[in-house]
Amino acid sequence: ETEELVELVLKHAVKTDSPQILDIGTGSGCIAVSLAKKKPKASVSAWDISSSALAIAQKNAILNQVKVDFKIINILENVHKQPFDIIVSNPPYIAKSESDEMRKNVLAFEPHLALFVEDQNPLVFYEAIAQFSIENLTKNGTCFVEINEAFGKETAAVFEEKGFVSVKIHQDIYQKNRFISAEKP
Repeated sequence: ETEELVELVLKHAVKTDSPQILDIGTGSGCIAVSLAKKKPKASVSAWDISSSALAIAQKNAILNQVKVDFKIINILENVHKQPFDIIVSNPPYIAKSESDEMRKNVLAFEPHLALFVEDQNPLVFYEAIAQFSIENLTKNGTCFVEINEAFGKETAAVFEEKGFVSVKIHQDIYQKNRFISAEKP
C-alpha cells in the first residue's frame, strides 16, 4: 500500500516543481527516497525516532543517489515550526489487538514500534500529525497519510476537526479505505 501512497503524493506534487516535502516516521526511508528520486528538485526531509532506522534510510538514499535531510524527531513531542508544502506519513496504526490477524512475515521483519498502537488510543499519531500539519503546511499545502481501514471515518474526522478542507479517503487497489489526503486552507 505504501507504493500507492507515494503515487498519490506524486499526482498531487505536479502543482509545483520544487516542493518542500516532509516524511514523518520514515523508517527505512522508502517514501522519502522515492519522492526525492521522482521529484529531483524537491527538498525532502524525513523524521523518525529510531536512529537505526535512519541509518538504513540514509543507506537507501545513498544507493538511490538522492539527497534527503534525515533527523531524529518524535512527532508526539513538541516539534519546532518549519514550513512544508507536502507532509506524508505512514505512521503506526495497527491496534495491538489486531496482531493475531497479521501475516507472519510482517511480524517477523517489521519493527513492532513501526506497526502498533495501543488499543485505547489508535489515532494518537494522526492527532499529532494533523496538529503539526495544520501549523506547518503552507497555504493550500496537503497532508497524506496511510490509515487503518477500520478507522477511516474517525481518522478523516481528526483532520476535519483540526481545520483541514478537502479531506478525502482514498482506497487502495483492493478497494479498502487506506489513505487520507487533507488540504490546509
